[in-house]
Amino acid sequence: MLLLSRIPCTKTLESIGRHPGLFKCVFGRKSCESSVSAFSTSTQKREAAKQNVVAETHGSIMAIGINRPEARNAVNQETAQQLLETFTSFEKDPSLTAAVFHGIGGNFCSGYDLKELAHQRTSIKLEQDVTKGPGPMGPSRMQFSKPVIAAVSGYAVAGGLELSLLADLRVMEQSAIIGVFCRRFGVPLIDGGTVRLPHLIGLSRALDLILTGRPVSAQEALAFGIANRVVPDGQAFQHAMELAEQISTFPQQCLRADRLSAYHSTFDASSFSEAMQFEFDHSKHVILKEAVPGANKFSSGTGRGGAFS
Repeated sequence: MLLLSRIPCTKTLESIGRHPGLFKCVFGRKSCESSVSAFSTSTQKREAAKQNVVAETHGSIMAIGINRPEARNAVNQETAQQLLETFTSFEKDPSLTAAVFHGIGGNFCSGYDLKELAHQRTSIKLEQDVTKGPGPMGPSRMQFSKPVIAAVSGYAVAGGLELSLLADLRVMEQSAIIGVFCRRFGVPLIDGGTVRLPHLIGLSRALDLILTGRPVSAQEALAFGIANRVVPDGQAFQHAMELAEQISTFPQQCLRADRLSAYHSTFDASSFSEAMQFEFDHSKHVILKEAVPGANKFSSGTGRGGAFS
């Protein structure tokens, strides 16, 4: 059930409010519907006082921050639920063009909260069907129709690394560290790490990280292809926001069609010809809607010499 009082984003709440009752979350190719319920004022105040996820809108960009700095932003059950709800609201809000995913207080995310896990020896409730519900880290089974950029500072390890792989792009600070640190404690990667990482950087390099659990610096992550940008410490969020804003200035139907085709060809296509057909079928509508107007702009002198403004 979606607890709307946990999402501190007025703009998003107003958007959801126009469609009360049912809310649909995308997991893989399927979806699940969740009912929306209201809370009493006193309950809302209690929930607001313990926000583990902070969401803010900056124009058409939603910034989503994990807010458990005392635990290096480790994700417990409450945080996982709040992340799921916040990313669902981002996905469903047509006014939002991109999200910046970050950690508050110096670390992106240190993984699942092992202190909480240690007290769940007899009752660990996990959704068995990945198409019907969330992963242990929350939104890890979701597929988005809009770009997500991760601003990585400090540690992004174990489940935190898996959460960073949700993003299309990762901006890492120079001192940031990634790694499968859960290797030491027998905690498996069940939030997409063994699925997304090999596709992203190749099986050999992925197995290097998965089997050894070793720490990987930002520069090595850049060489591997995990990081897309490496920036000075303290600047990942700023650079990620600027990147999100730049992406949001482009014609959006074209951008999303190309993005969708790239994901399809990587994860879902059965053959080269099927991937090519998917690319054409899901992009042809853009030609009249965006490509022709864009060609007219170019003919009038806009964008000559590779200019972006």
